[in-house]
Amino acid sequence: MSYSFDIIGIAPVLQFFNHQQRVEAKRDRAQAFLGSYCCTLDAFIAATEAIHHRPDWDWDAIAGTIIAFWLNQENDIRHWKQQFADAEGSQNLIVARVVNYNSLRHEFETLFDG
Repeated sequence: MSYSFDIIGIAPVLQFFNHQQRVEAKRDRAQAFLGSYCCTLDAFIAATEAIHHRPDWDWDAIAGTIIAFWLNQENDIRHWKQQFADAEGSQNLIVARVVNYNSLRHEFETLFDG
C-alpha cells in the first residue's frame, strides 16, 4: 500500500472533533485526519494513535511517510508552523491528512461501477 501525508490547515478543536465523528464511522475510508496542538513530527506520529476507529492500514508505513514529509517539505512545514502560531489560542488544532491510495482508487472505481 502507498500513502500520502499533507498538512491541510488549521481548525477549531470542536469543528475537528465533530468532523472526526462523521468521518470515522467508515472503517473502509480512503483518508484519515490527524489533529495536533503543535506542529511537530512527534505530535503527528502520536496523533495516529489517537484515531479511535483506525482503518486496517500499515501504520508503520504511514509513520515512515510522515517522516519523509518532514525531511523533504521544510518550506511547507515552516509555512504551517507560522500559520499555526498566527492563529494563536488553544482552541485550534493543526490538521493533517493521511491518504491510502489503494482505498482512494477503490472509491473512485466504485463511482463508475453504478
